[in-house]
Amino acid sequence: MQPALNATVFLVDDDASVREALAWLLRSRHVPSDSYDSAEAFMRMLQTGFVPTQPCCLLLDVRMPGMSGLALFDQLALRGLVQAMPVIFLTGHADVPTAVAAVKRGAFDFCEKPFSDNALVDRVEQALQQSAQILQARSAQTSVQSRLAGLTEREHDVMRLVVEGLPNKLIADQLNISVRTVEVHRSRVFDKMEVKSAVELANALRNV
Repeated sequence: MQPALNATVFLVDDDASVREALAWLLRSRHVPSDSYDSAEAFMRMLQTGFVPTQPCCLLLDVRMPGMSGLALFDQLALRGLVQAMPVIFLTGHADVPTAVAAVKRGAFDFCEKPFSDNALVDRVEQALQQSAQILQARSAQTSVQSRLAGLTEREHDVMRLVVEGLPNKLIADQLNISVRTVEVHRSRVFDKMEVKSAVELANALRNV
């Protein structure tokens, strides 16, 4: 599996040698990374208003001085970031139960130290693919919402009945307008929503 384009792996570990080794490993797979020496440093970056717009994931040490990896994970979950920025915990043997509990709460995975380089990067690439899919779905949802905002009230009425599968004659009867007027509104709805059929329209609206 190839890493997503324009992807970044965030590394949060208080051990400089671990950060450097991970950064080198990721470079060998052509995956850019960005390193932080503490959970607090990463939080400061988030507090500047960071919102994922490109695929990314987080390699996070469980046990660090100050804020722990688990506490940082909780903050990411509160901000709704753990889907678009999947978290892979790096754990020592004693921390495995903690990491397993975090996975059950939405972390992507954990890798026990010392970890296999190939296995870790494979999971990173899978996490980046998940991030890309989530961001793509969110972008599509935002686009549909923007197009919906451009519809008139009457076009919304017609669209709702089109999606329910009603023919133009029944739509005209329900809205007390002519069939020709329904046809005009239907055509405008399709144009504004950038679809060619009622099925496409229903699919576009499914996740809004």
